[in-house]
Amino acid sequence: MKWRRFNGEPIHLPIKEEVRRAIVRETGRGHRLKVCIGTDSQVKGLETEFATVIVFLREGHGGFMFIHNDKTRDVYSIKERMLVEVARSIEIAYELCDLFTDYDVDMEVHADINTNPQFKSNLALREAMGYILGMGFAFKAKPEAFASSSCANKIVN
Repeated sequence: MKWRRFNGEPIHLPIKEEVRRAIVRETGRGHRLKVCIGTDSQVKGLETEFATVIVFLREGHGGFMFIHNDKTRDVYSIKERMLVEVARSIEIAYELCDLFTDYDVDMEVHADINTNPQFKSNLALREAMGYILGMGFAFKAKPEAFASSSCANKIVN
């Protein structure tokens, strides 16, 4: 997976090592960190673009994020696409979760799924919540799921 910073600078190290270095650097500066992981997607013609973000929040001092995005020609129903977003977020959260435990960093998985039943994405809410919580991760949905609904959304739009 190719990751980059928000300014477009590529990340050459494996993402786990880059995250570890970021945690060590930021906690060494006295920052209390929280990490939020989320994915969003956008259908553009025959392609679906996905963006997954790892958002680092420095308590009281802003934040930064690492970004991975790619495109596929796979065709999804709305529910399938929401669950693929969640699966992508869980995949990276699972890869990194031991770092967050080792360094005592709170982590949440954000799903770009609306809690209001009037929205189409709500069809996947129960499954997404069960999947994330079942993996042992903290779960946020819209409107609290800013990593997916704002940060990742900015990348795919």
